[in-house]
Amino acid sequence: MKRIWSMAIVICLVLVVAACGNTDKQASGGSAKKYKFGTDATWAPQEYMENGKIVGFDVDFLEAVMKEAKLDYELSNVEWNSFLAEVQEGKKLDGGISSVTINDERIKSYDFSIPYFESTNMIITKQDGIKTALDLKDKKIGVQNATTGQTVIEDLFGKELKGLNKYENITMAFMELDNGGIDAVVADNMIVNEYLKNNPNKQYKALYDKTNFASEFYGILLPKGSELKAKLDPAVKAVLENGKYAEIYKKWYGSEPDVKVLLDKK
Repeated sequence: MKRIWSMAIVICLVLVVAACGNTDKQASGGSAKKYKFGTDATWAPQEYMENGKIVGFDVDFLEAVMKEAKLDYELSNVEWNSFLAEVQEGKKLDGGISSVTINDERIKSYDFSIPYFESTNMIITKQDGIKTALDLKDKKIGVQNATTGQTVIEDLFGKELKGLNKYENITMAFMELDNGGIDAVVADNMIVNEYLKNNPNKQYKALYDKTNFASEFYGILLPKGSELKAKLDPAVKAVLENGKYAEIYKKWYGSEPDVKVLLDKK
């Protein structure tokens, strides 16, 4: 009987200590959960693979945000269409960061953090006859599937445009452009500029068309109703305001960001 009572007392003490430990962790704002984030690491310099590791602006930015929010996480490389589906489902991924533009259509299916990056689509081509987006109407155009590059072209010319070619990733679109299979690629400006920087001898030109391609804003992608939004929004704001964002931006782009336009956008 004594042994039974002794064992009971030991078990009770273990449970009390464990409960206290959990209470202390909660009180200190810690989190036992490791959040799973995904990215489609094909959009240099935002996110890409280098020596088997995911690197880029978005990678550094997410690290700063999660550190500010005091949240543990892991980041994995996921193909674009699977990435979108898995974040929406919220089982394999708790969130994602992959140069994802906040727009009305996506807001129906996802939550987003407050904006953290301003971008616009650009045209890359060799053809002198292409001056604006309207000149693409009878051309063969390459875009990455399910991106805003596809959206802006479909908004201009309709979803049934015969010359619109949709690729699994932007690298495939650039390869087809190199091979002469298409006349132009439409993609986010930092992707186009990075491609030009890395391929100076290919004699491409990049074109802005602010009339037909409006500014876009990226957000961290979350499942609808995610509890993470309330945790990440203050952290994003803090990173924008405390100078860390500018530090990361200058590392990858060599210039000062317009932080005010991001803070005002929210």
